[in-house]
Parts: sequence; structure tokens; C-alpha cells
Amino acid sequence: MLEATKPQNSPGGTPVNPALEAESRIARIAVTVFPLLVVAAGIIGFLLPGVFKPMGPSVPYLLGIIMFCMGLTLTPPDFAAVAKRPWAVALGIVAHYIIMPGAGWLIAGALNLEPELAVGVILVGCAPSGTASNVMAFLAKGDVALSVAVASVSTLIAPIVTPLLVLFLAGSYLQIDAAGMVLDIVKTVLLPVVAGLLARLFLKKLVAKVLPALPWASAVVISLIVAIVVAGSASKIIGAGAIVFLAVVLHNGFGLGLGYLAGKFGRLDDKARRALAFEVGMQNSGLAATLATAHFSPLAALPSAVFSLWHNISGAIVAAWLARRPLQESTVQESQVQETRA
Repeated sequence: MLEATKPQNSPGGTPVNPALEAESRIARIAVTVFPLLVVAAGIIGFLLPGVFKPMGPSVPYLLGIIMFCMGLTLTPPDFAAVAKRPWAVALGIVAHYIIMPGAGWLIAGALNLEPELAVGVILVGCAPSGTASNVMAFLAKGDVALSVAVASVSTLIAPIVTPLLVLFLAGSYLQIDAAGMVLDIVKTVLLPVVAGLLARLFLKKLVAKVLPALPWASAVVISLIVAIVVAGSASKIIGAGAIVFLAVVLHNGFGLGLGYLAGKFGRLDDKARRALAFEVGMQNSGLAATLATAHFSPLAALPSAVFSLWHNISGAIVAAWLARRPLQESTVQESQVQETRA
């Protein structure tokens, strides 16, 4: 899980000691290597469908591994941020679950996608925040604590929110088994995350030893999921690949841009806006692929596989661009806004 790297910025937005500089280097390496792994996995899955397609039933278990890794990276201070900054966290979660599902629905209709692809795009939009959003926020000199809080809460409420949104937005395309989705998300997301939290709580020394390896382990598992998904729809990729790529680029772009604007309209400071850009624009495409494969077809999972590749590439580009731009001075600080609302 790329959330495993959760360094903090100094007030000026730069690392404050050699350890943080090392973490920064690790994060930069991760976001460089991860897209390459995903691309390689997609190509291999396309060229060798006979090898990976039979592995389809293992996708939920692979996602469970990723979510368990996420649980291992979470600590009480991550959730304390929710109580300390309820307005910013709530804004991020609401923006995430309004902007991305709505954008997915609009794009599916505007591009006149066939039902399975339309459901796949909408499903990606209804998923919780992506697995690399925290690292991107760090590299962009964003508010890492806010990023982690939004990602954590959006993941924990996904068993309820994601199925309801998919039922509402995609029900006109295909029959939606919302109850089945709830159970699948509980089994593949909620329970593994809770198990990871408990392991972190009771096995601190052991978990501390494996933490550095978690980003790489998760990257490999996500890449394997992509290979399996691509293999399952290899016969249709040539015909549908271009339109799916266009849909994904538009979807991700709207999320990044509107996520930043949501923070601006919410009168958050620039660091928080940068964090929300990634929390809104980057999705848990592994979960979307798992649900698409289990409830629809391999073709419906194709947008998830493409999104997994693209949002890590675009996220790294946007993070690098933002990192070179000075943080804007806010006319109203977030703390002042919260005091006004209190």
C-alpha cells in the first residue's frame, strides 16, 4: 500500500531532517516505479491471457491483502485528525463521493458507452480514495494528515456509500446487486483494514519491521490484479481500449481539478486544497475491479485497470508540478473557518 509512506512536512513544506529526506526519496521512487509495474503487468496480461485469466477468482483475496496493508499503516492520530478538523475532512469525503460518481455518470452518458463499460466507469467513480493519494499529497507539498484522514474515512464508509451510489447511478444500465456489493466490500475492504489496525495495535514491533516493505508489496499485488483484469478482457481491449482511455483521462482530470476547487470554495488553505485534489481524483481502482469482476464481467473491470495505470501517472505529474509552485497565502485560514463554524 503506498499509504505506508506517510511523512510529515515542515511548515515551509520541506523535509526537516535526513530521515524525512530519505522517506521523500522512497516516495518519489515508488511513484516512478509503480506506474511502470502496472504498465508491464497490463502488457503481460494482454499477451498471456491464458496464464492470468484463470486467476480471476483470486482478485478479492488480493484486494484483501492490499487493504490489510492499509490497516497496518493507520494509527490513532490519523483518526484524531477527523475530530480536530471535521470541516476539512467532511468536505473532502463529500467532494469525493459527489464529484467522482457524478463525473463518471456524465462521462459514460456523453461518450455513449456500452452498458458494461458505462457501469465500469461509474463503479470506479463510486470507489473510495486511491492507494497512492497520500504519497502524491506529500510530494505536492500538500496536507498529508488531511489526506490520510479523508482516505481512511472514505474507505471505512465504502461498504454503505459505494453500493448505494452504484445502484442509483448505474441501475439504468445493468441490474445491480447492492446487497451483494455491501457484503463483498465488507469482506474485501472493511474486515482486512480492521485486521490490519488490530495487528498494528497488538504487534507493534513486528509491524514496525515490515512497514518499509508494504508499499512495494502492495504495488506488486495491485499490478497482479491489473494483469488478471486485462487478461479477462483481452479479446475486447483492441476495440474498446481507446474510448475507455479517453473516459479515464477525463474522469481523473475532472477529479483532480474539481477536488482542488472544492477545497478553495471550502476556504481551506493551499496545502489542504492540494491534498483534496488527490483524494478526490485518485480512486481505489483495485476495489472497483474486484466488484466489476464479481458482479458484472471482465469488460466492466477494464476501466478500473486503465484507471489504475493512468491516475498514478497523472498524479505523479500533477504532484511534481504543484511541488514547484509556492504555496498560496490563504485569505482565511482553515482554523479560522472552523472557529467561525464552531
